[in-house]
This record gives sequence, structure tokens and C-alpha cells, in this order.
Amino acid sequence: MTKFLLSVHVLAAIIAVGPVTVAASMFPPAVRRAAGGGGPAATAVTTVGVLHRICGVYARIGIAVPVLGLATALAMGVLGDGWLITSIVLTAAAAGVLIAFVLPGQEEFVEQVAEGRSVDRQATVRLATSTGVFNLLWATVTILMIVRPGSTTGA
Repeated sequence: MTKFLLSVHVLAAIIAVGPVTVAASMFPPAVRRAAGGGGPAATAVTTVGVLHRICGVYARIGIAVPVLGLATALAMGVLGDGWLITSIVLTAAAAGVLIAFVLPGQEEFVEQVAEGRSVDRQATVRLATSTGVFNLLWATVTILMIVRPGSTTGA
């Protein structure tokens, strides 16, 4: 059962978190292009909206990742291990950044671009920074999941 849970957990992370990290990273430059007239206006607005939708949908699907992770940790008997507790805290922080900064920031830009309003470049930089923090937190969690300090897997 542990191998099954671990496999489903890893697949969920790849399928759910991967698209969010990629789409969120593509979003600020897409907004700058849309606001700067770097292509047909309708296409630029559509691209920004699609990237935001990808982030929102896959973020909801991504809830399965920590749920499956906790089930896996319980099956492995590692719930009290430091690397796992650190991963849980970092996962919560990543979710917080996504919910508090990335998704609302994207929503604001989607509205601005759709209405043809100007976009503040500094605001796109702040969104890109929040997205970078989100991605860095997930990368750190991924590394902790692989290295697992004190692991008996030899890694």
C-alpha cells in the first residue's frame, strides 16, 4: 500500500503542481505582452485568461498532493520526522503564497487586460517575485522528498 500511495502522491504532484508552476511563471510576461500590444489584443487577453484558469484549476486539484502525502507518511511511519515536518510547513507556505498573492494578483491583471486598462510594470514584477517564491518553495519540498535526511534508501 505504501508504494501505491507514494506513486499516486508523486503523480499528483507532477500532474497538479507542475502546470501551476509553469503557467504561473508564464503569466507575468504574458500580461506585459498583452498590455504592451505585443500581438493581437484578443489573443493576448485569451492567453492571460487561460494561464490564470490553468493556475486556478490545477491549484484545486493540487489539494490532493498534501492529502496523499500525509497518507503516505502515515503508511511509512514518518509523520514525526523533521524533513517531513519541514516539508509540510513549506507546502503550507507555498499554498499561502499561491492563495494570498499569486492567484489574486493574476485575477487583477486578467481584469485590467480584459478592460484594456494599463498595467503597472512594477506590479508584474511583484507578481513574478511571488511566483518565484512559490516555485522555490515547491522546489525545496521536492528536494526534501527525494533526499529525505536520515532516509534508509541510501539517497
